[in-house]
Amino acid sequence: MTHDEMSRRENRQLAAASATVGPWRTAAGVGAVVGATALGINAISGNWSLSMLAGPAGWGLFFFFLVGTVGGQLRRDTGDRRLRRWADEHPWKAALPAAGGLLVLNMLAQMVLGDAGLFGAFFESLIPAGVLLAIAGVVGSVKQARGKG
Repeated sequence: MTHDEMSRRENRQLAAASATVGPWRTAAGVGAVVGATALGINAISGNWSLSMLAGPAGWGLFFFFLVGTVGGQLRRDTGDRRLRRWADEHPWKAALPAAGGLLVLNMLAQMVLGDAGLFGAFFESLIPAGVLLAIAGVVGSVKQARGKG
């Protein structure tokens, strides 16, 4: 079945499934280390409040999704070859679930832990989600181009 024969729903399901093949345990470790480091830097600066947790949470989430998504694209030992082939052929669509997850979770962290409102947290979370999408899309596109060459 080619991409043209697939429905939007099937493409969304494949994108979500391809997002699960990343090295998420490693990503959690990297995100925790980055978040703890950012929290330590904030603690040294002396700004003691609940809002000092929002920035480190955002950094931790960004690196969690970055390592998990890019690692999943570069991994070769995934089980389903059809899923890997779809993700290789559609690198930007395969990166969308991680960017969406980062957008939502970072927005919640900025609202709950920080002092941002709904719209402020949304716009503040758009930049990291866009950067994640760009990095993962470019890595997937380069991998796709190298595979064809």
